Amino acid sequence: MALAIGIVGLPNVGKSTLFNALTKKSVPAENYPFCTIDPSVGVVEVPDERLHKLAEFSKTQKTIPAAVEFVDIAGLVKGASEGEGLGNQFLSHIRETDAIAEVVRIFEDDNVIHVHGKVDPVSDIETINLELILADEQTVMKRLANIEKDVKRGDKEAIKEKEILQKISEALAHGKLARTVPLTLEESPMVRAMHLLTMKPILYVLNKKAGGKNLDETKDHRYTALLEYLNVLGAHYVVVDAGVEHDLSQLDGEEKEVFRAELGVKDDGINNLIKKSYELLGLETYFTTGEAETRAWTIKKGSTAPVAGMAIHTDFRDKFIRAEIIFWEDLLDAGSFANAKEKGLLRTEGKEYIVKDGDVIEFRV
Repeated sequence: MALAIGIVGLPNVGKSTLFNALTKKSVPAENYPFCTIDPSVGVVEVPDERLHKLAEFSKTQKTIPAAVEFVDIAGLVKGASEGEGLGNQFLSHIRETDAIAEVVRIFEDDNVIHVHGKVDPVSDIETINLELILADEQTVMKRLANIEKDVKRGDKEAIKEKEILQKISEALAHGKLARTVPLTLEESPMVRAMHLLTMKPILYVLNKKAGGKNLDETKDHRYTALLEYLNVLGAHYVVVDAGVEHDLSQLDGEEKEVFRAELGVKDDGINNLIKKSYELLGLETYFTTGEAETRAWTIKKGSTAPVAGMAIHTDFRDKFIRAEIIFWEDLLDAGSFANAKEKGLLRTEGKEYIVKDGDVIEFRV
């Protein structure tokens, strides 16, 4: 499935550096027909050691990882919702993404000027969120005006939609994101069709800088306030050093690990960001494997076998008969599909089966 995450942030927070680090990990676009050929788009592999173990097990000729599309969206400024800077372009680009990675600066450096003259992570987040909220208010008000005639003539769908939109409008007016409004399963599709910006999941990327004064390392009160703020929001976040990750992305193998050790950087910040983005959207992976190809397929958690099959081809949903399924570790432990079948580890499942992260599947149509 196509998956696009828009990287946003105020000017000079490290957004472009992060994007450049990500695109150094880009995978060949020909394997992903959904991808846009655009310099502001990077198609990045989802790191997954299970895929490579399965490829080795099958002695496969071709290995294709799951991928995430990261979109570098023009820097946001105060007033973007009213067209300031590249405001209108910014807002139209972000509507097309599935989620937002919001880069927040948590370092001080006299050589890197902050657009507001001071480093204040909470204030930066509030600036961006306010612009998204103001843009959504305009969208909601326009939709309310468009359905008013239908409401007046008693159209039940329009009346229901107006009730939902009024709930969202009230939340936005109080500075809250649209996704904080509780919606039923029936109501969600109506709102989803509007592509509201504040309905999108947000991953906050807290960017530090080697050689700078990092608020997390100095136990600065601003960092404490930031964590408290994110906790109240129930937000997902990841800490990275975009500059270091960009430098590391240009190295390979042992040289990369030596440099990482010298810098005292234990985790791969970019890989953590990619994994967190995947989790944020409620996604998981299943695999197909054989001599010709081993591939990771991206699906929504809770997908039934026929729905999961759609990631490969719609026929796998429409003409689904059954699926042969085994957990990836069980397959490796068994040593072969034949041994797995003998041990009863290879199961036959029907249309109601809920696919699990790490399943290896062969569909029968």
